[in-house]
Amino acid sequence: MSLYFLLQKEDQAYQHQFILHAALDVVQDLAWTTNAMSLKSVDRFNELVVSVYVTAGHTRFMLLHDTRTEDGIKSFFQEVHELYIKIFLNPLYLPGSRITSSHFDTKVRALARKYL
Repeated sequence: MSLYFLLQKEDQAYQHQFILHAALDVVQDLAWTTNAMSLKSVDRFNELVVSVYVTAGHTRFMLLHDTRTEDGIKSFFQEVHELYIKIFLNPLYLPGSRITSSHFDTKVRALARKYL
């Protein structure tokens, strides 16, 4: 692998983070104006789309993708929400802290392969 490829991939990761952070303002406004949990696609950058799911506690799940399978994305978010609730109900989990569970990560990746 060339150094250029690695740098390009790193730049792309930063660009993706920037796109998601830029969409947070739109999400913040929409979250308070609707009762829907799935906000679907809220922002777009070139061929990339930002889809969002907001829990009742206003935790935001954001997905940056280039495909438009609305049903798959909705199912993905719903199942990730169920996993999140299981983590949240753990008495050892400190609310607001980073989820470091490798089991959670593995399950989310499996759901992504299944639905996205």
